[in-house]
Amino acid sequence: MSNIHQINVNAKNRQGSTITDDKRLDEASDWIAKLERGLNQDEKSSLQAWMALSEKHTEVLFEVAQIWDKMDDLRRLSDLFPQTSGNQKKLPTWLGAMAASVIFAITIGLYHGGFHFSLFGQAEQSAVVAKQMDYQTDIGERKTINLPDNSKIVLNTNSFVQITYTATARVIDLQRGEIHIDVAHDKSRPLSVIARGKVIQAVGTAFNVQVRNELVELIVTDGKVLVAEKKPQLTTTDMNIIDIEQMAKRLPQNSMTISKGEKVDLDLTGKVIEKVIKVDAIEVAASLSWRQGNLIFRGESLAEAMAEISRYTDIEFELSDDEMLNKVQVAGVFKTGDVKGLLEVLRNNFNISYEKIGSDRIMLKYAG
Repeated sequence: MSNIHQINVNAKNRQGSTITDDKRLDEASDWIAKLERGLNQDEKSSLQAWMALSEKHTEVLFEVAQIWDKMDDLRRLSDLFPQTSGNQKKLPTWLGAMAASVIFAITIGLYHGGFHFSLFGQAEQSAVVAKQMDYQTDIGERKTINLPDNSKIVLNTNSFVQITYTATARVIDLQRGEIHIDVAHDKSRPLSVIARGKVIQAVGTAFNVQVRNELVELIVTDGKVLVAEKKPQLTTTDMNIIDIEQMAKRLPQNSMTISKGEKVDLDLTGKVIEKVIKVDAIEVAASLSWRQGNLIFRGESLAEAMAEISRYTDIEFELSDDEMLNKVQVAGVFKTGDVKGLLEVLRNNFNISYEKIGSDRIMLKYAG
């Protein structure tokens, strides 16, 4: 939190107090992070000593825990907290004023991925602090991430997301690739996935989003989601926190609705009518088999199958100019990234040979 700076504090006689308040917030957030992963005995003693220094320390600690829904962590260590009288003091004025507009960022070391803490001045508000997290996968890589609100996101091969949490919004900007997300229920703060100007919003559900060249494929595996289009098609990198919160406002109930067992291809060209269609459980399982490191094909053309397989490897596959190859339909289970096994299956089961035409290029030929 060292890169969080207070804005619009003009009075010199407030500067010393502001520095103290910022330091206290920083320390309280650090303790919440440590509490969540568990304290050793030395840390418990240090926490107790830190709280004993000032009543404000304890007040801020509880305020941060309430905002991040970490009160259970504090209750488990209730024996550490100094005993207070029944007439509790009110929260300090500065803290009460900030609580309505501030999300306190937990320390960087608690999570994997990059973090950016952004601060923007606002009229009639002291500050708005947002927590941003960047995650990405390389070609052939798959990554599962547990988010601070207990949502779980799985990134497929060659994917990049920027995640922004504010007091009123949870926003996942899918800038490249594919994700599946199980959304933790939070009725007061819907979760929105932004993909090429499309906004997909849910409170507590599960769905899969893949960004392609001219469309965004959405499959809902649990609950339902709402979809709307928001322009301009900016990424969260290009927007400030206020813009992000505006884009992620709760969508109206008359927005396009996609429910469990349904999918829709969201058109990016403006030329295709978007239709919600039913998909059976087998098709859903095949589409999401990448989460287990598999690819399941159910009669796709060889060209379609090879295009999907190519997403998981640096190898580029080409099909020779042979009409017979166009007639080949692929059915079976393949391990993502297993090029050697794939080529053996094509040769043994589909009568397709191959020729290496470069360090990262393979030509497929019909061997019949």
